[in-house]
Formats: sequence, structure tokens, C-alpha cells
Amino acid sequence: MSSRARALALCTALVLALLVTAALAPLPYSVAYPGMTANVLGDDKGKPVITITGADTRRTTGQLRMTSIVATGPDASVHLSDIVKGWFRTDEAVMPKEAVYPVGNNTEEIAEHNAQQMKESQDTATAAALGQLAKSPKDVKVKLSLADVGGPSAGLMFALGIVDKLDGDGAGHDLTGGRTIAGTGTITEKGEVGAVGGVPLKTQAAHRDGASVFLVPRKECADAQAELPKGMRLIPVTTLDDAVDALKALRSGGAVPSCDIP
Repeated sequence: MSSRARALALCTALVLALLVTAALAPLPYSVAYPGMTANVLGDDKGKPVITITGADTRRTTGQLRMTSIVATGPDASVHLSDIVKGWFRTDEAVMPKEAVYPVGNNTEEIAEHNAQQMKESQDTATAAALGQLAKSPKDVKVKLSLADVGGPSAGLMFALGIVDKLDGDGAGHDLTGGRTIAGTGTITEKGEVGAVGGVPLKTQAAHRDGASVFLVPRKECADAQAELPKGMRLIPVTTLDDAVDALKALRSGGAVPSCDIP
């Protein structure tokens, strides 16, 4: 074998070794999938998701479903093959690990952080809903119970559920109009709706569980449209008032906001 052939063979072997190493090396990413959804107007594990005392509540129909994603754990190994596969699938998303797990270095720390975020989200959702209805938190008490879910992204749907149980559309009708409506979004005590992650996966989870309408933070319209399931209608919102007004319009056949209209 000539020296040139030996050099070429050596270079080829080195390239193959690098490719194999790259394929097998763990990378700082997580793979996310559509997660569970839950009807905040219903029960979870035998308990009402929303329990209200100190005020009369309405009997509701339809569903308001919060949505979620699931992801490979902080200690899981994600390889180049997983990233390539996720790139070509619509029901998976490859995300930087720090975007999925911004706080905590292990499962226990992350679970504690997510539980705290969920508790804060429930508190702000309650404050936003009671504020929207001009009801005093001293008189009306709200308890929210949803097991095995963490993070702040259910805030909007919690707030809508409280409004629907207490007031509906203000004229005796359900906000849902009998539909199954899903959504996502953080919320502040003033009712401002904030962006969340994984919206394309959440619309797929909503579609899987029977929703035909999805409430999305307006800033995430483009993300939501990227892999939108057929037949799913997007309604962009920036505040709780926006969401309530949009659902009233949807029920009555009025003008409903669209992601295609700025």
C-alpha cells in the first residue's frame, strides 16, 4: 500500500471514529412530546379541580382543558440520532435542556420548583379571576387541585374555569358554549397572559383529547401555527378579558380574534 493510500485510510478511519463518537456522545438537549390535558371544570383523581366557597357556583357544560408537554428527564442521555429523528417528526421537539429545566440539577429539585410554580400560578389565576368579576378574595375562597402537573402554564385556563363556574358569560350561559376548548398561557394577578413553551406539542395534545379550539398567547401565534392539527381553531389572547370576550363571541357567533390578523 502506498503512503498516500495509507494516509487516506488513516484519515477515513479518524473521520469514522469522530462520527461514531458524535453519534454516541450525550448532548445537552431534551426531547419533548405532547403531554396530558385536564378539564379544569371537571374532576381529577376523584376531586374537583376547582372548588369554590363563599359564592354560588354554576353548573357548567363543555370543557376547558389545560395542556402540557412531557420531556426526557434532566439525567437522560439524548444522542445525535434522537435529534435527527426529532427533527423530522411533528410529535416530538428537540429543545435545549436548560430551556426545559432552567432550575435544578436533579429530578427532586426540578419537581419542587415546578410544584412551587404551579402553586404561584393557581394563586395568581384566582386573583385574576376574582378581579375580573369584581369579587373580594376575603369573601370568595377558591381551591385548585390538579395532581402530577407542575409549572405556570395552566394559569389562563384555571382563571377561565373560575370565571365560568362563578359567572359564565354573565348572561347565564357557559363560556365554552358546550365545546371542548383547550389552551395555555401564564397569567398575572392583573390578568395579563404570558408566553409559554412547547405550544405546537400542546395543540397536538389538545386535538388528541377532543378540543377544537385553542387559546394561545398572541406572541406565540407563529409557533402554534407551525404544526397546527387539522380542524383546530386558534384564538390569540393577551389578557383574561380578551379570552373571556373571545369565548363569548365564539358562543354567540360574533367576531373572534385570529392569529392571521395582527
